[in-house]
Amino acid sequence: MPPPSPLPQRHGLDAAWVSTPDRDRARPHPWPTMGAWLLERLAEFVDVAAFLAGERFAYQSGEPVVGSDPYQPHTFVWFHRDLADEAFVPGIIHVVHRDARLVVIDKPAFLSTIPRGRHVLQSVVVRLRAELGLPELSPLHRLDRVTSGLLVLATERRWRGAYQTMFQRGEVGKTYRALAPLRPELDLPVTVRNHLATRRGHWQAEVTDDPANAESLIELETVLQDGVQDIGVYRLTPRTGRTHQLRMHMLGLGIPIIDDPVYPVVQDVAIDDFTRPLQLLASEVTFTDPIDGELRRFESVRTLPLPAEAARAE
Repeated sequence: MPPPSPLPQRHGLDAAWVSTPDRDRARPHPWPTMGAWLLERLAEFVDVAAFLAGERFAYQSGEPVVGSDPYQPHTFVWFHRDLADEAFVPGIIHVVHRDARLVVIDKPAFLSTIPRGRHVLQSVVVRLRAELGLPELSPLHRLDRVTSGLLVLATERRWRGAYQTMFQRGEVGKTYRALAPLRPELDLPVTVRNHLATRRGHWQAEVTDDPANAESLIELETVLQDGVQDIGVYRLTPRTGRTHQLRMHMLGLGIPIIDDPVYPVVQDVAIDDFTRPLQLLASEVTFTDPIDGELRRFESVRTLPLPAEAARAE
């Protein structure tokens, strides 16, 4: 693990770091200067010469790295990467609850939970660290980028372990609601059990013949009439937490969730197209707090159907 960063967060993101080796096995002598090592190590990712000229590399002391500095083994160097432009994701992040240990928010569709890939600044973690003044804010569970609803986060690193263990052990009750077509012949409620697997490079999960690792209770809660066809509001209770579990289980019943960009087929949706939110809402979370034993229960302020207006600037 690296020592604490000498650089403050930027846009809610910690500084990146690299560390010099004692020597390179492929060469008998180390690099002549720190600039030479940085150029070889990072030229693929950043403009090393510009970063050095702008004093954007820092030693642990906070002093800037000078390109002509003699090479120093076992030395940490810190820097902030440049970030690509991102389309602003509209929709309100509702803070449902906040205390010394937890923040519970109601996330709009299309907003990534954590900074990843093409979604860095437009992520819950980056936006809320800055907005709430909580530099160590981190999520305790997953919520897909296209899914709306409740997300629980820890305010500081010291609280993360106890709550993450609770989620990993399945000690958190989660209830989702979804809009999907009606199938009158479908006998509900039904518990779906199967084995779901994901493959690197593939958008969709797959059902395999392996022992079940995913289980969901599917219930029809009410029926909406939109003038064209009747739509079901389904109550979904996952008992496990596999990737795309609820979306796959609904698809398997022949009632795919409305406006799903991945199931039953992967759709070519522009990254800045926010007009058709997935009609899946993480609506309730309940658990016994592992720190003080208090019963916690939170509800989403959103309701189905999630309107197109929720995907525009509010």
